[in-house]
Amino acid sequence: MELGLTRLFDSDSVNHVEESRAFNVAVQAAGDQPNADPSTPEGLLRARSQLSSRPPSPRAVERIARFDKREVSVRIITPKQGQPWAAYLQIHGGGFYMDSAARSDIRNAVLADAVGITVVSVDYRLAPEYPWPAAPDDCETAALWMVEQAEELFGTQYLLIGGASAGANLALATLLRLRDHGKVQPFAGAVLQFGAFDLSGLSPSGRIYADEWFIQAYAGHVADRTNPDISPLYGDLRGLPPVLLVAGALDILFEDSLAMAGRLSAAGNEVDLRVYPESTHAFTSFQTGMANLAIKGIEEWLTGRLG
Repeated sequence: MELGLTRLFDSDSVNHVEESRAFNVAVQAAGDQPNADPSTPEGLLRARSQLSSRPPSPRAVERIARFDKREVSVRIITPKQGQPWAAYLQIHGGGFYMDSAARSDIRNAVLADAVGITVVSVDYRLAPEYPWPAAPDDCETAALWMVEQAEELFGTQYLLIGGASAGANLALATLLRLRDHGKVQPFAGAVLQFGAFDLSGLSPSGRIYADEWFIQAYAGHVADRTNPDISPLYGDLRGLPPVLLVAGALDILFEDSLAMAGRLSAAGNEVDLRVYPESTHAFTSFQTGMANLAIKGIEEWLTGRLG
């Protein structure tokens, strides 16, 4: 087993601490958007409807991924130059109830060009209309489709996977499903950013958010939410590809990443944990120097999976 701590704190992060502090103060001063509080089922839908739109990329190709009588929509972005050496399954976040594959187009295009990979983003079904297991079912469908079609569609047998927040939960749940079916071998690495790995409410961090409406909408109907398909922290984590965990030191989910790093390492997996100071949840989606530093680290780590 290996728990990589050589870059636990990037030495360059000190250069961005003051900017991050100022950014956090500005965000707190701005406050919440009116009528966007997801504290009821209606509020969830209202918050989703108020999510700011982002123009889709003309480079993205929509396709239906099919496997074993299941299907899900995906968006595919290829690098501008060169033959991609791998295909990356990207699973967006959004608390299991909001966001979409299309809203990730810009970030996915940047990643595709920086690393030289094809990025496949899955439009999984959302709560409250589609609670668990709809989302992991859709992510598994996309992953199995990629395993089966990788060489023909992407010109490579190398696969990668990643997600942020709820997407990190779903990425890990997908890997566990693939492992159990003997299909995880093509995946050379996983990037899990500020993941929500315990929806049961049993761990210290899990107790903070387990009773939130969006969690109830996703898995409130399940009696035992320690089910690894819902809370991967409690799963048998043996036999997984190398994992990069990215966490912000001020994130409400910070302890989830710490716990997951320990559990993955104890299960014999290669794990690289990187913590960014003065960084809150979803910090890599902001236009800050700290976010750029973390994204550069992700790109370098993924490039390191080559060969």
